[in-house]
Amino acid sequence: MVHVRRPASSGALDRHQARSVVLTRLPGYRLVALVLWFVVFVGGSVTACGPNRPAARVNLPAPVESTSLGPGDIFSMQIVGEKDLPEEYQVASDGTVDVPYLDRLQVAGLEPQQVATLVREQLIEREILTDPSVVVRVKEYRSKQVTVLGQVQKPGSFAYQQGMTLVQALSQAGGLNSIAQSHRVRLTRRTPKGSKTVVVDVDAINAGEAEDIPLQAGDRLFVEERVF
Repeated sequence: MVHVRRPASSGALDRHQARSVVLTRLPGYRLVALVLWFVVFVGGSVTACGPNRPAARVNLPAPVESTSLGPGDIFSMQIVGEKDLPEEYQVASDGTVDVPYLDRLQVAGLEPQQVATLVREQLIEREILTDPSVVVRVKEYRSKQVTVLGQVQKPGSFAYQQGMTLVQALSQAGGLNSIAQSHRVRLTRRTPKGSKTVVVDVDAINAGEAEDIPLQAGDRLFVEERVF
């Protein structure tokens, strides 16, 4: 005896097969419209849920370097041939510095070369040395600072170093903490036309997708908190 197996009834189709049947029976234009709707819906949902990242390139005026001395700054000064004189000096809060043979000199607002010229002229004028050679080099600009606030390990103000970048400033603040929104760091800079604030994506800088940003004295960084 031969047993003939009956095909499964149409009511036994699983859901996946049912959807396939429906799609194949749809007219061509309706099928295309359905696919487009799916792409737009899913794509829009992903965009809405993804992070709102700033542009990799920021529109910020170039930093203005200032090398003039101010209160708290530390510099070295050498008077050639005078080995017994101290070589390290610090500008006092009133902008003066105590120099051997010359008492106190006002140096705040002067460039290092101008300080060297002033000391040389005073040594000659007071007939202490006839033709001294004076060399001044700034060791640390404590009067020039960069402020880092927000979600970093050690928020505060830090001494500005010539050539300092945004990533270096964040490093001096101990780096970002666990709730920092690393792709939204606000940088505020004073310009002749007023303050300007831009949003920087530090992740893009670390990934090599954007260049690190050189800072200038007085710049302020604020790291936003990550939204969970």
